[in-house]
Amino acid sequence: MSQKMTGVILAAGKGSRIDPFNAHFPKPLLPIANKPIIEHHIDIFRSLGIQNIKIVVGHLMEKIITHFGNGSAFGVNIEYVEQQATLGIAHAVGQLSQVVRGTFLLVLGDIYYAPKQLGLMVHQFESQGGGAVLAVMREDNLEAMKKNFTVEQGENGLVRRVVEKPRNPVNNLKGCGIYLFGDEMFDAIRKTPRTALRDEYEITNSIQILCDDGYPVSVAEVVDWDCNITFARDLLDANVEYLKRQGLVNLIDSTADVHPDAKLESVVVGSGVKINVPAHIRNAVILPDTTVGRGHNIEEMIISKEEWHQC
Repeated sequence: MSQKMTGVILAAGKGSRIDPFNAHFPKPLLPIANKPIIEHHIDIFRSLGIQNIKIVVGHLMEKIITHFGNGSAFGVNIEYVEQQATLGIAHAVGQLSQVVRGTFLLVLGDIYYAPKQLGLMVHQFESQGGGAVLAVMREDNLEAMKKNFTVEQGENGLVRRVVEKPRNPVNNLKGCGIYLFGDEMFDAIRKTPRTALRDEYEITNSIQILCDDGYPVSVAEVVDWDCNITFARDLLDANVEYLKRQGLVNLIDSTADVHPDAKLESVVVGSGVKINVPAHIRNAVILPDTTVGRGHNIEEMIISKEEWHQC
């Protein structure tokens, strides 16, 4: 099925809370381990044999299109769909109704995922005969649960209720923003009302409609760790966590020039970076083409050509 499946990445949002970097980077282009978040998603699709990808773009979309082009350099085929008004995830998915046929795997472009056995979603989807499979993980952090969605399952194991940003979660199954849908999802989106609270079309409401219409919706625990890149601090944390999980002290691009007396600990150094001073740098991300020509103790910071941001 994977060869017939379409991969979808939602990358249209402005990400105003990640100031000051949103002025120069669409959030999905911000790097985790020197690769844009979107590129990690493309790697996920390729691992499942998915070749055809649609990316929904909006804010600074020309930078995303310039970077990825038609996808040939990344071993995939990419087409772009513009979302002119950002009215929620369901609205963004609805823009694809004329260009996506059949099953599609949807990921959010501003979340970094450490997946595990994602292929189980595909097998589960096939065995239940369509509908939807929602990627979830066990989350013991109550505040993290409240920022996402959770599900209530019936005796048959299928989802009977989807709860967006629950005040009192009934379990610790946290929705992670990876969804496998059949094209019946577009019908559910057409039925989805605009919310009064956020004035958006919520994907969780569309999933609930799918459940209520009798389609099988299940969950799969296929995410080991995730990070919603909302604030600059999240970008730093995701990079540092990546280093830990990979057993790396630092990650330094081969084109970077680092002062021989500089001491780096848990630092990701991008392409074309020049560190010209013998600084002690710890827990930091240095974005591409940045020159570090000052400072002695640099810690908990994201550094770009335009900004030195203390996290």
